[in-house]
Amino acid sequence: MSVSLDEVRHLAALSEIQLSDSELESLATDIGNIVGYINQLDELDTDQVEPTFQLTGLQNVWRDDKIEPQLSREKLLNLAPDTENNQVKVPKVL
Repeated sequence: MSVSLDEVRHLAALSEIQLSDSELESLATDIGNIVGYINQLDELDTDQVEPTFQLTGLQNVWRDDKIEPQLSREKLLNLAPDTENNQVKVPKVL
């Protein structure tokens, strides 16, 4: 497959990179080869092939999200270096 220099320039602009003319030509060739290689996969007959989602046979274990506090508010506030009105007091950031 052939990739034009304008397409490579467009990709470079989207990627916010600057390329010299020789780099553009080299990338156009490389991208064309990559796309051509990928297009070869279209020739494979995959009608009898089952989709593969999981190779190990493992399954996700789902659980309910439950909030179970480990420490009380008072204990957590005692860990803070400075508190005021049941809140952690932090320095001003301007």
